[in-house]
Amino acid sequence: MHPEHLTNRFHTLLDEAALPPISLHGLRHGAATIALAAGADLKAVQELPGHSTITLTADTYTHILPISPARSPRTPPGSSPAPAPPTTTRRPSPRTDPTSPARA
Repeated sequence: MHPEHLTNRFHTLLDEAALPPISLHGLRHGAATIALAAGADLKAVQELPGHSTITLTADTYTHILPISPARSPRTPPGSSPAPAPPTTTRRPSPRTDPTSPARA
């Protein structure tokens, strides 16, 4: 089948379905983006569009979707991501808080 015929048929189907225009190449990016959003492994996403390296996939899609350190291609397999910083904050004591009425 001639590639131009396939492209023309694809655009005809888009028009008939009243869908917004997109290129066949755009479908590749869309599929990879949706796979990452669904939690697919970066290695599996690399194989979907046929990228030669995982770095190419990471460089292409990580600016679109945040990837946790546990799924990052730069995190060695089996290692744990760095722990998150504590989220609690220390309250000032009434003796050291300049806005406290006890200090007056």
